[in-house]
Amino acid sequence: MKIQKISEIQPSLPITEFDFLQKYRASFDKSELGYIHAKLPLKEMADKIASHFPRKKPQGNKPMFPPEGEVALMFLKSYTGLSDDRLVEMLNGNIHMQMFCGVLINPEYPIKDGKIVSAIRNRLASALDIRELQTVLYEKWSPELPNKDLCLSDATCYESHLRYPTDVKLLWECCQWLNDLLRKTCKELTERMPRSKFADIDRARLSYAKQRKHTYKTTQKLRHRMLQLLGKLIGQWNTLCRQFAPLISLTAEQSKRLDALKKVRRQQLDLMNKKEIRGRIVSIDRPYLRPIVRGKENKRVEFGAKVNNIQIGGISFIEHHSFEAFNEGIRLKECIEYQEKLTGVRVKRVGADTIYANNENRRYCSEKGIITCFARKGPKPNAEDADLRTTRRIIGNLRATVMEGSFGNQKLHFGLGVIAARNSRSETLLLFFGIHMANASTLAARQLAREEKARAKEIRA
Repeated sequence: MKIQKISEIQPSLPITEFDFLQKYRASFDKSELGYIHAKLPLKEMADKIASHFPRKKPQGNKPMFPPEGEVALMFLKSYTGLSDDRLVEMLNGNIHMQMFCGVLINPEYPIKDGKIVSAIRNRLASALDIRELQTVLYEKWSPELPNKDLCLSDATCYESHLRYPTDVKLLWECCQWLNDLLRKTCKELTERMPRSKFADIDRARLSYAKQRKHTYKTTQKLRHRMLQLLGKLIGQWNTLCRQFAPLISLTAEQSKRLDALKKVRRQQLDLMNKKEIRGRIVSIDRPYLRPIVRGKENKRVEFGAKVNNIQIGGISFIEHHSFEAFNEGIRLKECIEYQEKLTGVRVKRVGADTIYANNENRRYCSEKGIITCFARKGPKPNAEDADLRTTRRIIGNLRATVMEGSFGNQKLHFGLGVIAARNSRSETLLLFFGIHMANASTLAARQLAREEKARAKEIRA
């Protein structure tokens, strides 16, 4: 047997070996992974995900991991920040990680194929319901969350693993991929490769890339040549498809890329003609990504998922996410309503950035009697309540430290600095598990701090 569920192991082993396993259990409970495992409702989350799949009789091979083990594996990936292959390699040799996933791997039959992680990720991504799972997580964490009447809200961009796109790079990527597809298809059909200026433009591109500075004139000239080449390659591909339609078949991935590069050509032609374009594609590999202008000093444009988070008691929850740019300032009402629905507690205090401090939000908070950290408009009153002024300052400091700090923690330690994924669903899943692995780690650290404080108190007594 390659893998056995830990819950199914009975004390049928020799007494020394069973005791050895029990010692591993005890050490796991006291480890960081053990504390995090205790904070995660893995079974409840697995049941919610399973409810989205049709109930059929099991067919084929038995799954290697139990349902809660698959959920745990996704948390473990965010915890380690490793690639699929490296994660499987570490899982084979680390019994604490195996206990985290609820399995025991036979050392004689280790898992060798890292694709099992990808398969689990794709399956879970197809049934991911963020709000439903966040309700399960909140029910588990609710007793440990203080200040449920305080809503902190802010947005950030979790970047995708993507080379910085330029028009020249994007156009050449399209030309190169379509030229390779034409060459491969012609070889399979034993047809002559149609002629084009691909080699000439490749040399011009290399010469352009070696230049330290690029003038507007040279850039526009190269873009124009690439657009002409891309149009010619598309025409050659369409001709080939008309002649050999029954013999040519594309995979779903190839069809997606072909549609994307055709759209890229139309968008680039519009740009050349000074037309405004919407839904600009920056990668034919991941056409769902859009440039998100954040206006930061060090990074004006980012590429990835923009997420509007709320924070309850120092724990973050996703309120809204999109790969399209959106104005988070108009979503304060939705943030408050979502927190009240999640907690069942009326929000009395709100901490948010200045982008949320528009007239509509100010009016909404005033009508509901909510205290905010927004700077007052107009002249300051002569006698403002000192307690109210202090409350506003504390809320603003919490948003600037705890909320902003959580973003840095997620990106630095839980694999959200640069997300490497092949499609939008997988990227959303990695985003979800990264944020909530950071939450579980925070709660585990609080639990450990409380226990250490209690032990220190006992020693003093």
